[in-house]
Amino acid sequence: MNSSQLLGITTLAYLLSSAFYIALFVFKNRKLGTIGLAITVIGWFCQTAGLGLRWYESYQMGIGHAPLTNMYESLVFFAWCVVPFYIYMELKFKTSVIGTFAMPFAFVAMAYASFAKGINQEISPLIPALQSNWLIAHVVTCFIGYGAFAVAGGLGMMYLLKKSAIRRSLSADSLTGSLPDLKVIDDMTHKTIVFGFLWLSAGIITGAVWANEAWGTYWSWDPKETWSLITWFIYASTLHARFTRGWSGSRIAWLSILGFIAVFFTYFGVNFWLSGLHSYGAG
Repeated sequence: MNSSQLLGITTLAYLLSSAFYIALFVFKNRKLGTIGLAITVIGWFCQTAGLGLRWYESYQMGIGHAPLTNMYESLVFFAWCVVPFYIYMELKFKTSVIGTFAMPFAFVAMAYASFAKGINQEISPLIPALQSNWLIAHVVTCFIGYGAFAVAGGLGMMYLLKKSAIRRSLSADSLTGSLPDLKVIDDMTHKTIVFGFLWLSAGIITGAVWANEAWGTYWSWDPKETWSLITWFIYASTLHARFTRGWSGSRIAWLSILGFIAVFFTYFGVNFWLSGLHSYGAG
């Protein structure tokens, strides 16, 4: 078995786990959530083995680099980051329904990496700018943050759905009846944003050090750098508003969604629509 087959199994596993979590949300049967979690864990171990095997395969080809260097590998790694954070949230808060709003992110990332046109799945030699020991530190820190922000965006949508149901006086038997209390969702969203913000900050710092090594300057206002800074300010403003103004509830939920849109554009939009020093990430 090779890495592509393992990552294909992972995509199928995340599709199934997403389906079970959505079924849990609709039918409110806890067994569906248990099955969804089991499939998620199996899928993540397959994905971990697939990433490790791809890394090993690159050495067998005489290239030898971590599988973090193009759009395909970064999408796979993004999904890999989303899943363990989601599992931790489910186990800590004992709320399986979070999977309805988190696991589809992992599945869509894997499916897009596998089936989208223009995504190069081959293991390729590193371009000069990527030949640095800072590669792993920068990509890992950024994508752990991205994974947390994906979950935070899902929690923000969950909060707004729950609040809308309460406003319309829907009964506990309605579709949103299985969602946690608003206070619990708000607390989860806040803690998730704090976690992601710390990792994104580390990612920007490691990226600046790497840029100085590769291009001789810590900051060059490249589109990716600019949008990373915009994303950082959105989350910094969110945390500042919560700590100093006491913002919570819908405001934080909307900001968590806005922040993830900024993450999405920084990751995809910049690569595909704006040329710059990070253009190698589009292939």
